[in-house]
Amino acid sequence: MLAIRWDVTPEIIDGWNTPNYYGLLFVTGLILGYYTIRKMFRKEGIPDEKLDRLVLYVVIATIVGARLGHVFFYDWSSYKQNPIDILKVWEGGLASHGGAIALVIALILYNQRVLKKPYIWIFDRIAAPIAIAGTFIRLGNLMNSEIVGSPTDLPWAFEFVHYINETTKQYDPTPRHPAQLYEAIMYLIIFGILMYMFWKKSAWKQPGLIFGTFLILLFGGRFLVEFVKMGQTAYDETLTINTGQWLSVPFVLAGIGILIWSYKNKNKTLTEPEVK
Repeated sequence: MLAIRWDVTPEIIDGWNTPNYYGLLFVTGLILGYYTIRKMFRKEGIPDEKLDRLVLYVVIATIVGARLGHVFFYDWSSYKQNPIDILKVWEGGLASHGGAIALVIALILYNQRVLKKPYIWIFDRIAAPIAIAGTFIRLGNLMNSEIVGSPTDLPWAFEFVHYINETTKQYDPTPRHPAQLYEAIMYLIIFGILMYMFWKKSAWKQPGLIFGTFLILLFGGRFLVEFVKMGQTAYDETLTINTGQWLSVPFVLAGIGILIWSYKNKNKTLTEPEVK
């Protein structure tokens, strides 16, 4: 059976106490997201001081929300026995749906306290940065050999040499879908679409168009990729659709609702401010 042997250790220098690939890629994604939204802010005359405060809100919300999402959505039965483990973020365990919920709350607070613009304004502009950050986070998952796909005999299957099967607690190099890579590529494509909409089509003039499209593409795509991913909770195997898919549905519905609202208010466009 043809398969790609994925024999990558998480550490950048094997055997040395150095930052791992996941951390490096996570930070890279955040930096690229920062420069993406900075370009948007500068185009519209928003001072860098307000952007710096946005970074603080986003980073804290992403880490705390993603951690709590993992704890409560995917592994509460274990964490309630050892609550102190909730703080051990460095051991892994982040859930994008939890991060998304916390990020929405953080952006609302940021807008109320700092930006003071229509809420949809900031949501339209945060979409593309999230997509590029998500691309690199999923590449980090690939380097960690985690969030793997289901077994397959396709020629591009990956043998994750360092993957530990949650059921057997043994190394399991069975050829599998590289689900992390699927998601990374998908997020990169979504990033390209959103940037095209913003810069080439001036979609920012129609409030909600970019953010609604983002929610549908990202979480709709996530829903589809979950079909070839291993379940992340003990009861996922008993469900018709797994936990990740159930959590994606509300975001897709929200995206549809935002697009409907956007097109109903199509003529209420935001005027482009003078660049200072």
